[in-house]
Amino acid sequence: MNPQLIFFLNQALQYLRAGNFHSAELILKQAQKVAPRDPEVLRLMGIINFNSRNYEEAIEFFEKALKQAPKNGVLFSNMGNVLFELKRYEEALAAHTKAITLAPSYAEAYSNMGNVLFELKRYEEATDVFTKVLHLNSDFPNLLGRLALSKLHICNWSGLDDLTKLISEKILLSKNISAPFDLLPILNSPDLLKRSTIIWSQSKYPNNLRHPQSPKINKTKIRVGYFSSDFYNHATTHLMAEFFELHNKDNFELIAFSFGPDIEDQSRERLKLAFDQFIDISKMSDETAIEFARNLELDIAIDLKGHTQHARTKLFSCGLAPIQVGYLGYPGTIGASFLDYIIADPILIPEESKDFYTEKIIYLPNSYQVNDAKRPISSATPKKSDVGLPENGFVFCCFNSNYKITPSIFDSWSRILNSVEGSVLWLLDCNTTAKENLLQEAESRGISRTRLVFAEHLKPAEHLARHRLADLFIDTSPCNAHTTASDALLAGLPILTLPGETFAGRVAASLLNAVGLPELIAKDQIEYESIAIELANNPGQLKALRGRLEINRLNSPLFDTHLTTRHIESAYSTIHDRCLSDLAPEHIYVPK
Repeated sequence: MNPQLIFFLNQALQYLRAGNFHSAELILKQAQKVAPRDPEVLRLMGIINFNSRNYEEAIEFFEKALKQAPKNGVLFSNMGNVLFELKRYEEALAAHTKAITLAPSYAEAYSNMGNVLFELKRYEEATDVFTKVLHLNSDFPNLLGRLALSKLHICNWSGLDDLTKLISEKILLSKNISAPFDLLPILNSPDLLKRSTIIWSQSKYPNNLRHPQSPKINKTKIRVGYFSSDFYNHATTHLMAEFFELHNKDNFELIAFSFGPDIEDQSRERLKLAFDQFIDISKMSDETAIEFARNLELDIAIDLKGHTQHARTKLFSCGLAPIQVGYLGYPGTIGASFLDYIIADPILIPEESKDFYTEKIIYLPNSYQVNDAKRPISSATPKKSDVGLPENGFVFCCFNSNYKITPSIFDSWSRILNSVEGSVLWLLDCNTTAKENLLQEAESRGISRTRLVFAEHLKPAEHLARHRLADLFIDTSPCNAHTTASDALLAGLPILTLPGETFAGRVAASLLNAVGLPELIAKDQIEYESIAIELANNPGQLKALRGRLEINRLNSPLFDTHLTTRHIESAYSTIHDRCLSDLAPEHIYVPK
């Protein structure tokens, strides 16, 4: 190979590893003059375009490279990654399959294939593929958490305890073993979650190039930018729509930055009316979106995604505003210095847990979770027979996603069912494999298959209405109900929760405290089971609870969107004033 070409490629790779795509591209353009058809030059140009979200251009470079190197498995895997981002999943799967055929020991191709299968909800196949990666490379980045989550999605709990133990051990060894979200259903340790999140964030954003920005002093309004991929018929919008509408437009200017699917549904239309500007940045590269947002001179940028699917955390890592805040979308720390604050409450993050967050805490006085009290609930309640429930017998329910169900919580549910004659457990039907595995797990614990009933997915208003058929919502742990908890409470269904030590494990407790039902927050697993059994066997006690909830949900802070909006605005004003005074971020306690 030409020595000059080798020099250019080495330089370009160094820039790429450092995340400096612009310099890498300049070097590669020089390399193209030396060897215009070199497959590695073309491949790296494809990667630069891929990282800049220029997906069609990336495909062109990979296609040119493949003409020169048709048996290069890495190239096929690179192509599969672009097709994945374009949501051309079957084509992506075919590309990764070809990569594995050409390079049977290429662990990254298997991992990429597993991610496609996961996105297609083919969790059983994804589990097998991720297991293959584990055999090829036990330290493969971000593998173990995704393997665990794949198993949880189908309620395949075999080896889960050993896998969780391995994950904990590798975190303590500073191994990058998981994306943060994947660990929420299995880890009940805020320390381990913080450690793993810091490791992951450092691997994704090694240089943390947050651009320092000064607040603009002469503005009449505080300009707030909300960044999300969920500005359509989505759980985040279900919770936040009224909040956006109630913002004080005399004091705040609101800009939505949408990078999700372009879905013009009723939720999107409602949001467009609530914001001063609604901007689609989905097709912008990160660099273009960052420059665009900075030019709008935001005072505060709100990350509504955190470490969740379709997040664009890089925007925040480079800096969008003088103040950057994490809220609602991700239940945990960002694990990096580029978010200044996280919005929470004293139940979610007790004083003794503050050090497990890289952000300073904005403590709202009630619950952190804003709610839309205008959410419609269908007036038509289905018959029990229509949804597979028995006419008689106590109905326990849990409409959380199946991946939140752990063996430990299912043990509790089984003991509860065994103690309440004729009772049933109503669960969400997420996929066929999970359903069958849960039925088998029930039988192995002495529970008849007929006592598990599965609910199909419905539109939000109809889903809320069917809560009327249940008697008690029993929560999961260590990852609680979040939007599903507020759904139940809004519909008038009491929820019994078992809080853990993490943010994700304390959400339902936060909601119950704000709605005035703290007695439904169990102190341990024994009490959790005891309360469930007591309420099932004491109709008068349960009726009184439901009566209180009926009154409280109309008058409590949880569903007082005006009040929560004023509290969040108060926090915004406080942190903005601190910034204008050149004061560093500090914990903020919003008064009632």
